[in-house]
Amino acid sequence: MASLNRPARLNRTLLALTGLLLLAAGAFAITTAYGWLPLLDRDRPLVPGTQLPPTWVLYVVIVAAVVLGLLFLRWLGAQALRRPKTTTWRWESVAAEGVTRLDGGLATGPFADEVAQYPGVESADATLSGTQDAPTLLVTVTAGPEADLAQLRERIADDGVARLKQALDLDALPTVVEFRFADQPGTRVR
Repeated sequence: MASLNRPARLNRTLLALTGLLLLAAGAFAITTAYGWLPLLDRDRPLVPGTQLPPTWVLYVVIVAAVVLGLLFLRWLGAQALRRPKTTTWRWESVAAEGVTRLDGGLATGPFADEVAQYPGVESADATLSGTQDAPTLLVTVTAGPEADLAQLRERIADDGVARLKQALDLDALPTVVEFRFADQPGTRVR
C-alpha cells in the first residue's frame, strides 16, 4: 500500500538537514567567539573595509534568495492534502459481450454518502486507489464532538466497507479511515 502521507518523509529530511546546518553554524560561531577554534581572529573585522561588494556578488545573493524562496514555496505546496491516484477499473467478460469500466470516484460516491448519514458524522469523503488486484480505500470522516469514534469505525468497516466490497466483487479491501473533528461555532477557551 502506498504511503498516504507523501510529504512527511521529505519534511523530516529537510527539517533534519536544516537543524543540523543551524547547529553546525551555531557551534562554529560559539567556538570561534570564545577562541576555542582559532580559524578566525576574534579581534579582526569579519569583512575588510566598508565598501560595497562587487555588483556580481549582489546578483548572486538575489538569485540565491529567489531560488531559496521558490524552494520554500514548493515545500509549502507539498503540505496540501494529497489524494492517492484513482484508476478506472475494467471488467472483461466474454469478448463478444463487451467490457465494463468503472471510475474509482463513482464507486465511492454512494459509500461516502452513506457514511455521511451515520450518527455523529458531519461529512465524509472516500477515495478508491490502486488497481483491482491491490485496491486501497481512503476514508476521511469529519465527526462532531459527540461522535463515538470506535463505534463509528466499527460501523464503517462492518456496514459500509462490507457493502462496497460486495458491490465491487472484492474479497478484501484494505481501508484507512482518517477522522477529523468539526469545529464548534461559539466555543471559547477562557
